[in-house]
Amino acid sequence: MAPLTVLSTRKKALTRLSRESEIFSTIIKAIQEKKGENIVSLDLRQIPEAVADFFVICEANSNTQVRAIADFVEDQVSQHIGEQPYKHEGFTAQQWILVDYVNVVVHVFQPETRQFYGLEDMWSDAERMEHNDTN
Repeated sequence: MAPLTVLSTRKKALTRLSRESEIFSTIIKAIQEKKGENIVSLDLRQIPEAVADFFVICEANSNTQVRAIADFVEDQVSQHIGEQPYKHEGFTAQQWILVDYVNVVVHVFQPETRQFYGLEDMWSDAERMEHNDTN
């Protein structure tokens, strides 16, 4: 399994987001609606080497659900915000799909792949928030 390369090839945006930003809340709601599990956001704004303001990480138990979540995030952000992703990767293998909106990068994993790459451990200095409540 080769790591995804999209994040190493672009610069961080100058505009800063918050968890109250419309794009952020749209992404969380889309993941929740498609039954993504263990939804976590990492606030990377205080980490100088970070390539985004936030990572949103979730998991799904099948290739089909990983794809469905990533597709629905793209659909909802396009519909409600009018933004297309800067880039996305992983749609072929569907073990880990990354959807890059520059300030927010969405990672949809299968559980084993999430554990293998350990993004939360790699970015352990980031403030972590869980988003598993669908109410």
